[in-house]
Amino acid sequence: MKQGVRVLVGTKKGAFVLSSDAGRDRWEVAGPFFAGWEIYHLKGSPVDPNRIYASQSSGWFGQLIQRSDDGGRSWNPVGNDFRYDGVPGTHQWYDGTPHPWEFARVWHLEPSLGDRDTVYAGVEDAALFKSVDGGASWQELSGLRLHGTGKDWQPGAGGLCLHTILLHPTKAERITVAISSAGSFRSDDAGVSWRPINKGLHSEQIPDPVAEVGHCVHHIAMHPKRPDVLFMQKHWDVMRSDDGGDSWREVSGNLPSDFGFVIDVHAHEPETIYVVPIKSDSEHFPPDGKLRVYRSRSGGQEWEALSQGLPQEHCYVNVMRDAMAVDGLDECGVYFGTTGGQVYASRNGGDSWTAIAQNLPAVLSVEVQTLR
Repeated sequence: MKQGVRVLVGTKKGAFVLSSDAGRDRWEVAGPFFAGWEIYHLKGSPVDPNRIYASQSSGWFGQLIQRSDDGGRSWNPVGNDFRYDGVPGTHQWYDGTPHPWEFARVWHLEPSLGDRDTVYAGVEDAALFKSVDGGASWQELSGLRLHGTGKDWQPGAGGLCLHTILLHPTKAERITVAISSAGSFRSDDAGVSWRPINKGLHSEQIPDPVAEVGHCVHHIAMHPKRPDVLFMQKHWDVMRSDDGGDSWREVSGNLPSDFGFVIDVHAHEPETIYVVPIKSDSEHFPPDGKLRVYRSRSGGQEWEALSQGLPQEHCYVNVMRDAMAVDGLDECGVYFGTTGGQVYASRNGGDSWTAIAQNLPAVLSVEVQTLR
C-alpha cells in the first residue's frame, strides 16, 4: 500500500473520501457516496485500513450501517439491528418529564484496536452497542444506559447522543464515553458496569453546577501513547484530566471563547492540543467572524491563534464535534471540516492551512487514515 493519507468526510448530504500521497499537496475527491443521506460518522479499522464503517441516517428512511472493505471505493449495508435490551428505562426531557428510550441514529462508530470485525456504536438515545461480526448484528452494552443516574440524563440541543468512544490501548477492558447532555462515563470491565467521571466539571446551566451527571460534554480526545491524559471540550470550558477522567481541571487559559465542539491532540506531541472556539452557545460561529484554530503546546492554559490560510473576515461557519482529526505522518497533519462545506488541512501542525475540499454539504465528521 502506497504511503499517504485518506480523509473520511461525513456530511449532511453524503460521504466523501479525500486521498493524497505523503506530500499532501494534491488531493483526489471521491463521492458523494449515499447522496442525500446524513452521514454522521465514518471511521476505518486500525487493524485493516481498507475496512471502513459509515453511519447513514435519514429522517425518512431510518438508519443503516454501511461497510467498505476496499478503502471506500464500494460499500455494502451490513445491519441495522439496534435494539435496546428490553429492560425498561427512562430519561428526562427538557421540561423534566420522563421519556422512554428510543433509537434515532448512530452518532459515532469506533472500530476495535485489535480486531477488524469488532466495532462499537454510540447512538441516540444515549446507548452503547457492540458488534463482533463486522456490523452485521449489534448487542447493547446496557449497563451504561441502565446506570442509576440514567433517569436524570436529558438531551442537549442536538439530542441525547453518545458521541465519543475512547478505547484504551493498553487496558483492554477500559472504555470511556461521553454523552450530551449527561457527561462522561468509564467502564473498566469491557462495558459491563460504568461510573460517571465528571468530578471537577462545573456547568452553570444545570440546577446543581457540580452534579454527578448532567454536564454537556461536547468531545473528549486522547493521545494513544498517553491514554490516561484526557482533554475535553465542554459546552463551556476546555478541561484536562491526568488520571483517566477521575478528576478534571480547566485549561481554557487565554482562549477568546471557551465554547466550542472539537478538540484533538497532535500525533507526536501529547501536550499539543487544538480547539476551534465558537462565539457562544447561542451564536455558533467564530468570534469576530474570523476562523481560527487555537493551539496549545503546553497541554492548555497558553494558547496561540492559527489563522494563516483561513478566512479572517465575514466567516460564520461552525465546526462540529467529530469534525477534526490528525494524521500520523512525520510532520503531523491536522484536518477539520465546517458547516460551510470546506475541509481544511495543515501539513505542518497547524502553522498554515489549505482548503482541500470546498462547496461540500455541511460537514458533520472528519476522520483520517495514515496509510503506510
